[in-house]
Amino acid sequence: MLAVVFVLVVVVAALAGLSDHEETVSPVALPTLTFSPFPSHQNTTDTEPTHKPTTQPSKQPTTRPTPVLNRTTKNNSLYRAGSPAKTNCRAGNASIYNHAQFKALILKTGACMGKAWAPALQRAGIAWSPPKYMIAARKGRGACGDYPAPGSNVPYYCPSNSTIYASTSAMAREYGPLGSWNGIIISMMAHEYGHHIQSLSGISDSWWRQTLDSTSRSGRMALSRRHELQATCFGGMFMRSVAASYPIDATRRNTLLWAYSHLGDPPGGPRDHGNTRSNAAWFRQGYTRPMTYQCNTWVVGSASVS
Repeated sequence: MLAVVFVLVVVVAALAGLSDHEETVSPVALPTLTFSPFPSHQNTTDTEPTHKPTTQPSKQPTTRPTPVLNRTTKNNSLYRAGSPAKTNCRAGNASIYNHAQFKALILKTGACMGKAWAPALQRAGIAWSPPKYMIAARKGRGACGDYPAPGSNVPYYCPSNSTIYASTSAMAREYGPLGSWNGIIISMMAHEYGHHIQSLSGISDSWWRQTLDSTSRSGRMALSRRHELQATCFGGMFMRSVAASYPIDATRRNTLLWAYSHLGDPPGGPRDHGNTRSNAAWFRQGYTRPMTYQCNTWVVGSASVS
């Protein structure tokens, strides 16, 4: 009898404790850190429900309370947004070595990213607005400094004015050797768009506050890796959303994973973006499990964001 009473007391206390905490999201599935190509028979279509609802909707509109947004890194409201919308977005045959064609490709696929992400954020109650773009043939200066940044050829997102900056010639030099298919480069732009999603949801603000509070360089680098790898995961989610129309067949899926298994922090450089293994794993995570909570890099162990 005493044992039963003790168990009941523990259960009641646990339930009381849960009532004092905000509801957490579903647990994230850990990414696979071992590189292997996507199977050629992978099914990229989602299963649709086969039954229609049997009840008729109420004729009277129901009033929904305004959702209280969670803007933290670990339990952000974004993780309840589900998947980006499937978007008809054909890539075409633009040359990355032609500034006008490359710029048009970036702007076209950027609009596709907005069509994919806007409904998801709106479902979560997060105010939506698209980013702006500044695309130069060679280089320029923006609100966050030079673009490309000194010593870099890659694009970047500037949160102070919600703008993605890129140099077409610099990107062609950086990513051209990865292959002629422009989907690899567009996935990089989807990574930068992922930073915009983090900014809108408050994840970036929360990450920056944690960074300022960190007392060690290694701690700040660890936070940066979680931030960057999440954007990579979001990039994978977008590429999955346009797989049918882009198109991205089995060979191209494997090409994307191969590329990310070669992208990461260079030896001897800052450990701020994650190693090649982690980049490949989180891109694959977003592509194969395209739900926002599956990209929650803030709740996994350090080995998954190394």
